[in-house]
Amino acid sequence: MIDEFAKDNLHRRLRRDREALLWKLDGLSAYDARRPLTATGTNLLGLVKHVATVEARYFGEVFDRPSPEPLPRWQDADGSDLWATEDETLDRIAAFYRRTWEHADATIEALPLDAPGHVPWWPEPHSRTNLFAVMVHVLGESNRHAGHADILREGLDGRTGVRAEHERRIDEEARAAHRATIERAARTAAPTTA
Repeated sequence: MIDEFAKDNLHRRLRRDREALLWKLDGLSAYDARRPLTATGTNLLGLVKHVATVEARYFGEVFDRPSPEPLPRWQDADGSDLWATEDETLDRIAAFYRRTWEHADATIEALPLDAPGHVPWWPEPHSRTNLFAVMVHVLGESNRHAGHADILREGLDGRTGVRAEHERRIDEEARAAHRATIERAARTAAPTTA
């Protein structure tokens, strides 16, 4: 009984984080979705592509249930799983992510939490694992990148939140006042230099 509760809870949270990550692309131009927003090139569409590839690998290969579609090579040296090429449209990557959900969900639903898996890119003896550990790992990965996406999207246009129905109209004046309060506290706490 506890296994089904744990599995359902983890799966529900994974579904929530998937939707949140994909929502971060909502209403963006092709340029804003894919342009580098950090010094290392992190971008919103690349985060979605990366998490889709992670799910496809972990809920596919690890349990001998490979993705029905071709996947990019794992962890290419050029980091190509973290950015979109000119021919990879927002719609194409979002559709890939949704298809990956279907495949991953089928694996999750078909296997018990203690189903054995093998992660060939993890060092021994950790490469032998099970569905529970993989669900926790992928949920952590998804959650981490959804957090990155939150910050990137806020930097682009100020939009925040996990879903459209939780989003509030941006009150620029209140935001500026709040930021100024935090800035004052930081400056007051910092030692002054002569």
